[in-house]
Amino acid sequence: MATVEGVEGSGDVGRLTQVLRPVRAGNGFEEALEQILQVVRLGLVPAGERLPAERELAEQLGISRVTLREVLKVLQDQGLVESRRGRYGGTFVRVRAEVPGEDELRRRLEGVDLEDVLRFRDVLEGGAAELCAAQGLDSDQQERLLAALAATQDAPLGDYRRRDTLFHLTLAELAGSPTLTSQYAAVRAKVNDLLDCIPLLVRNLEHSQQQHAALVDAVLEGDPDAARAAMREHCAGTAALLRGFLA
Repeated sequence: MATVEGVEGSGDVGRLTQVLRPVRAGNGFEEALEQILQVVRLGLVPAGERLPAERELAEQLGISRVTLREVLKVLQDQGLVESRRGRYGGTFVRVRAEVPGEDELRRRLEGVDLEDVLRFRDVLEGGAAELCAAQGLDSDQQERLLAALAATQDAPLGDYRRRDTLFHLTLAELAGSPTLTSQYAAVRAKVNDLLDCIPLLVRNLEHSQQQHAALVDAVLEGDPDAARAAMREHCAGTAALLRGFLA
């Protein structure tokens, strides 16, 4: 089983450049809102931590600070972020007190084709795993993957989902396709929005950890078929959980 000692996952904030990109003219507000929601739902900025400064966010998104403030106001009204004043102020991701529950899960699914989202995730993640195994990873890339795996193994329950997301995002990045990474970030944000409505189940997390380890082993051994199969099995488990809570 793949393991690593003494290595912590890093570079979460650096991943913002993978998710945040200049918006297209005409839909600046809507696209900026979508992208910052992705940042929050992917856990790239952990609960309780501060988003980048308004100037930096506005530059990355290619929008005015006025538009950005309108976006942040919406997120604040939705209870996702809070504004703090003073020397150490800024916009902070709020800590969610409780799991929203099944009623909220059904509400969030209104207008969402769950089966389409799950199929797209399956294709993207299976392809990313296969690519990583087929092309091989250099020593630095292997260390990144092992560190991301170790971070999930060491995660306290309340931070598990965020670190799990970062593990999967690392694999997508290592596939070497910025387009794949961007598309994966978008679909994972949708999945996380739904997963946030169901409780973390210890038995499920233990099983996920075993699947993660098998996946990493397949990638490091350069076995594309095994890597794709391991990832597809893992995605199928998440899909089964969501369907189960909706049944």
